[in-house]
Amino acid sequence: MAEQEKDMEMAEETAPDRKEEKPKQEEACGEAAMEQPEGMQEEGTGEESGPEEPEEAPEGEDPRTWAEKRAARKQAKLDKKAEGYKEQISQLEDKVKRQLAEFENFRNRTEKEKHAMFETGAKSVIEKMLPVVDNFERGLATVPEDKKEDPFVDGMNRIYKQFMTELENLGVKPIEAVGKEFDPNLHNAVMQTTSEEYESGIVAQELQKGYTYRDSVVRHSMVAVVE
Repeated sequence: MAEQEKDMEMAEETAPDRKEEKPKQEEACGEAAMEQPEGMQEEGTGEESGPEEPEEAPEGEDPRTWAEKRAARKQAKLDKKAEGYKEQISQLEDKVKRQLAEFENFRNRTEKEKHAMFETGAKSVIEKMLPVVDNFERGLATVPEDKKEDPFVDGMNRIYKQFMTELENLGVKPIEAVGKEFDPNLHNAVMQTTSEEYESGIVAQELQKGYTYRDSVVRHSMVAVVE
């Protein structure tokens, strides 16, 4: 009996030590769980992918037939994707073609506007120069025959010819009037006259010379037309 009492007393003395070991073990387990790698902790939490087809044919179905169906379904998916890509490519090509067409129209329109502006400006300048030509012709026409060999007159005549040559190089040409049938697009009839040389409707006299610039009338000829 005395020995049993001693054993019980020894057991009671060691019991607190065991109780202290248990919390230490639980704390160690918790720390180990916290130190577990993130990949292992998150395993199984990823997004679930769609159901995949089994690699083997279901029971009771011919493996060849099942494989053909499986290949056909895959090919159908690929064809659907290819059709989508083709449609996108077609839309992009159509968009590029429209943009190119719009740019070409813009360029042509700009060139026409530029050309029209140039032609308008050139005609305006030429129209202002024509009175100078008229004065040259009037002045040279009044020179007497005995003075036409004078150096001053000869110099003025040379300047006039050079001026007319430069105008011709630019595309300026005089309109033929006398002896031609009256044309309202070229001639401006300011009077009617009688003539034994020309028939009715023919220009008999030119009162002011007209000019064209690149087939466009800059100034109409002022003429007298036979009745």
